Amino acid sequence: MDRQFSFNGNPHIGIFATCTEGFVILSADVPKKVTDKLDKALSVVSIKTFIGGGSVTGSLVSGNSSGVVVSPYASVSEINEINKYTNVSKLPGKMSAAGNLILVNDTAALVHPNLSNEAIRVIEDTLKVGVHKGTIAGLKTVGMAGVATNRGIIVSPKVKEQELKILDSIFGLPVGLGTVNLGGQMIGSGLLANTKGYATGSNTTGHELGRIEEVLGFI
Repeated sequence: MDRQFSFNGNPHIGIFATCTEGFVILSADVPKKVTDKLDKALSVVSIKTFIGGGSVTGSLVSGNSSGVVVSPYASVSEINEINKYTNVSKLPGKMSAAGNLILVNDTAALVHPNLSNEAIRVIEDTLKVGVHKGTIAGLKTVGMAGVATNRGIIVSPKVKEQELKILDSIFGLPVGLGTVNLGGQMIGSGLLANTKGYATGSNTTGHELGRIEEVLGFI
Protein backbone atom coordinates (compact mmCIF):
# COMPACT_ATOMS: atom_id res chain seq x y z
CA MET A 1 0.00 0.00 0.00
CA ASP A 2 1.20 3.49 -0.85
CA ARG A 3 2.21 5.30 2.35
CA GLN A 4 4.14 8.20 0.84
CA PHE A 5 2.40 11.24 -0.57
CA SER A 6 2.86 14.73 -1.88
CA PHE A 7 0.05 17.22 -2.36
CA ASN A 8 0.56 19.12 -5.60
CA GLY A 9 4.27 18.31 -5.35
CA ASN A 10 4.62 19.30 -1.68
CA PRO A 11 5.72 16.54 0.76
CA HIS A 12 4.63 18.53 3.84
CA ILE A 13 1.23 16.84 3.85
CA GLY A 14 0.45 17.68 7.50
CA ILE A 15 0.20 21.35 6.59
CA PHE A 16 -2.59 20.59 4.15
CA ALA A 17 -4.43 17.78 5.98
CA THR A 18 -5.30 16.31 9.37
CA CYS A 19 -6.89 12.99 10.27
CA THR A 20 -8.85 11.19 12.97
CA GLU A 21 -10.02 7.60 13.32
CA GLY A 22 -12.92 8.28 10.96
CA PHE A 23 -11.95 10.94 8.46
CA VAL A 24 -9.20 13.02 6.90
CA ILE A 25 -9.82 16.74 6.40
CA LEU A 26 -7.74 18.10 3.57
CA SER A 27 -7.38 20.98 1.20
CA ALA A 28 -10.02 21.06 -1.52
CA ASP A 29 -7.38 21.29 -4.26
CA VAL A 30 -5.80 17.88 -3.57
CA PRO A 31 -6.47 15.71 -6.65
CA LYS A 32 -9.04 12.92 -6.32
CA LYS A 33 -6.59 10.17 -7.25
CA VAL A 34 -4.38 11.24 -4.31
CA THR A 35 -7.38 11.52 -2.00
CA ASP A 36 -8.53 8.01 -2.87
CA LYS A 37 -5.11 6.55 -2.03
CA LEU A 38 -4.98 8.52 1.21
CA ASP A 39 -8.41 7.20 2.24
CA LYS A 40 -7.12 3.64 1.79
CA ALA A 41 -3.88 4.30 3.67
CA LEU A 42 -5.78 5.64 6.70
CA SER A 43 -9.04 3.64 6.32
CA VAL A 44 -11.08 6.86 6.49
CA VAL A 45 -13.36 9.06 4.41
CA SER A 46 -12.21 12.40 3.02
CA ILE A 47 -13.63 15.82 3.83
CA LYS A 48 -12.25 18.28 1.28
CA THR A 49 -12.41 21.97 2.12
CA PHE A 50 -10.39 25.13 2.20
CA ILE A 51 -10.23 26.97 5.54
CA GLY A 52 -10.46 30.73 5.42
CA GLY A 53 -10.26 30.36 1.66
CA GLY A 54 -6.75 28.90 1.88
CA SER A 55 -5.22 25.47 1.33
CA VAL A 56 -3.28 25.03 4.62
CA THR A 57 -6.19 23.08 6.09
CA GLY A 58 -3.98 20.87 8.26
CA SER A 59 -2.47 23.86 10.03
CA LEU A 60 -5.89 25.39 10.74
CA VAL A 61 -7.87 22.31 11.89
CA SER A 62 -7.48 19.87 14.78
CA GLY A 63 -9.83 17.05 15.70
CA ASN A 64 -10.52 13.62 17.14
CA SER A 65 -13.45 11.19 17.26
CA SER A 66 -15.56 13.68 19.24
CA GLY A 67 -15.26 16.78 17.07
CA VAL A 68 -13.16 19.33 15.25
CA VAL A 69 -11.78 22.74 16.24
CA VAL A 70 -11.13 25.15 13.36
CA SER A 71 -9.58 28.54 12.79
CA PRO A 72 -11.89 31.46 13.58
CA TYR A 73 -11.38 32.53 9.96
CA ALA A 74 -13.25 29.48 8.62
CA SER A 75 -16.34 30.48 6.63
CA VAL A 76 -19.87 29.21 7.23
CA SER A 77 -19.74 27.08 4.08
CA GLU A 78 -16.37 25.56 5.09
CA ILE A 79 -17.66 24.73 8.56
CA ASN A 80 -20.84 23.26 7.10
CA GLU A 81 -18.76 20.91 4.95
CA ILE A 82 -17.09 19.46 8.06
CA ASN A 83 -20.32 19.59 10.05
CA LYS A 84 -21.80 16.92 7.77
CA TYR A 85 -19.47 14.47 9.50
CA THR A 86 -18.83 15.77 13.02
CA ASN A 87 -19.28 18.54 15.57
CA VAL A 88 -17.32 21.74 14.77
CA SER A 89 -16.29 24.74 16.90
CA LYS A 90 -14.25 27.83 16.09
CA LEU A 91 -11.14 28.42 18.18
CA PRO A 92 -11.63 31.82 19.86
CA GLY A 93 -8.92 34.43 20.02
CA LYS A 94 -6.11 35.72 17.84
CA MET A 95 -4.23 32.41 17.71
CA SER A 96 -5.94 30.80 14.75
CA ALA A 97 -3.82 27.88 13.56
CA ALA A 98 -5.61 25.12 15.51
CA GLY A 99 -3.67 22.33 13.79
CA ASN A 100 -0.37 23.86 14.85
CA LEU A 101 -1.51 24.64 18.39
CA ILE A 102 -3.12 21.35 19.47
CA LEU A 103 -1.70 17.81 19.77
CA VAL A 104 -4.68 15.56 20.45
CA ASN A 105 -6.02 12.02 20.38
CA ASP A 106 -9.32 10.69 21.71
CA THR A 107 -8.39 10.98 25.39
CA ALA A 108 -6.07 13.98 25.93
CA ALA A 109 -4.57 17.13 24.41
CA LEU A 110 -1.36 19.10 24.76
CA VAL A 111 -1.70 22.70 23.59
CA HIS A 112 0.28 25.88 22.99
CA PRO A 113 1.08 27.38 26.44
CA ASN A 114 -0.27 30.81 25.49
CA LEU A 115 -3.77 29.70 24.56
CA SER A 116 -6.48 31.55 26.49
CA ASN A 117 -8.75 29.94 29.07
CA GLU A 118 -11.65 30.52 26.69
CA ALA A 119 -9.87 28.64 23.91
CA ILE A 120 -9.06 25.77 26.26
CA ARG A 121 -12.74 25.51 27.29
CA VAL A 122 -13.75 25.27 23.63
CA ILE A 123 -11.18 22.52 23.03
CA GLU A 124 -12.34 20.61 26.12
CA ASP A 125 -16.02 20.92 25.23
CA THR A 126 -15.62 20.09 21.54
CA LEU A 127 -13.01 17.34 21.66
CA LYS A 128 -14.11 15.89 25.05
CA VAL A 129 -10.57 15.67 26.42
CA GLY A 130 -8.51 16.98 29.27
CA VAL A 131 -6.30 19.83 28.03
CA HIS A 132 -2.76 20.54 29.22
CA LYS A 133 -0.38 23.35 28.25
CA GLY A 134 3.17 22.51 27.25
CA THR A 135 5.96 22.37 24.68
CA ILE A 136 7.77 19.75 22.61
CA ALA A 137 11.49 20.31 21.96
CA GLY A 138 10.93 23.79 23.36
CA LEU A 139 8.40 24.50 20.59
CA LYS A 140 5.01 25.92 21.45
CA THR A 141 3.51 24.70 18.15
CA VAL A 142 2.98 21.23 19.59
CA GLY A 143 0.56 20.20 16.84
CA MET A 144 3.41 20.23 14.34
CA ALA A 145 6.15 18.99 16.70
CA GLY A 146 4.37 15.66 17.21
CA VAL A 147 1.63 13.26 16.13
CA ALA A 148 -0.67 11.48 18.59
CA THR A 149 -2.86 8.45 17.93
CA ASN A 150 -4.77 6.29 20.40
CA ARG A 151 -1.83 3.87 20.36
CA GLY A 152 1.26 6.04 20.59
CA ILE A 153 2.92 9.45 20.31
CA ILE A 154 5.80 10.33 18.00
CA VAL A 155 7.69 13.58 18.51
CA SER A 156 10.78 15.52 17.46
CA PRO A 157 14.09 13.93 18.56
CA LYS A 158 15.00 17.25 20.22
CA VAL A 159 12.30 16.70 22.87
CA LYS A 160 13.49 17.27 26.42
CA GLU A 161 13.37 14.67 29.18
CA GLN A 162 10.88 16.66 31.24
CA GLU A 163 8.63 17.09 28.19
CA LEU A 164 8.68 13.32 27.63
CA LYS A 165 7.59 12.76 31.22
CA ILE A 166 4.72 15.22 30.77
CA LEU A 167 3.60 13.56 27.51
CA ASP A 168 3.67 10.18 29.23
CA SER A 169 1.59 11.44 32.15
CA ILE A 170 -0.95 13.22 29.90
CA PHE A 171 -1.52 10.52 27.29
CA GLY A 172 -0.49 7.34 29.13
CA LEU A 173 0.88 5.89 25.88
CA PRO A 174 4.30 4.97 24.49
CA VAL A 175 6.21 8.05 23.32
CA GLY A 176 8.93 7.71 20.70
CA LEU A 177 11.18 9.91 18.61
CA GLY A 178 11.11 10.26 14.85
CA THR A 179 11.56 12.49 11.82
CA VAL A 180 9.97 12.85 8.37
CA ASN A 181 11.03 14.00 4.91
CA LEU A 182 14.79 13.48 5.23
CA GLY A 183 15.22 14.47 8.87
CA GLY A 184 12.43 16.99 9.32
CA GLN A 185 11.96 17.70 13.04
CA MET A 186 8.38 18.99 12.70
CA ILE A 187 6.96 15.51 12.39
CA GLY A 188 3.38 16.75 12.31
CA SER A 189 4.13 18.55 9.05
CA GLY A 190 4.86 15.29 7.26
CA LEU A 191 2.81 12.57 8.96
CA LEU A 192 -0.88 11.71 9.20
CA ALA A 193 -1.76 8.74 11.41
CA ASN A 194 -4.49 6.93 13.30
CA THR A 195 -4.68 3.41 14.75
CA LYS A 196 -5.57 1.94 11.33
CA GLY A 197 -2.80 3.37 9.19
CA TYR A 198 -0.49 6.22 8.37
CA ALA A 199 0.67 8.42 5.51
CA THR A 200 3.91 10.37 5.24
CA GLY A 201 5.48 12.94 2.99
CA SER A 202 7.06 11.58 -0.18
CA ASN A 203 10.61 12.40 0.95
CA THR A 204 10.39 10.24 4.09
CA THR A 205 13.14 7.61 4.12
CA GLY A 206 12.85 3.88 4.76
CA HIS A 207 14.52 4.31 8.14
CA GLU A 208 12.04 7.05 9.07
CA LEU A 209 9.11 4.87 7.94
CA GLY A 210 10.38 2.03 10.12
CA ARG A 211 10.61 4.30 13.13
CA ILE A 212 7.06 5.59 12.59
CA GLU A 213 5.73 2.02 12.32
CA GLU A 214 7.55 0.99 15.50
CA VAL A 215 6.47 3.93 17.63
CA LEU A 216 2.83 3.95 16.49
CA GLY A 217 2.40 0.19 16.84
CA PHE A 218 2.22 -1.01 13.24
CA ILE A 219 4.92 -3.67 13.70
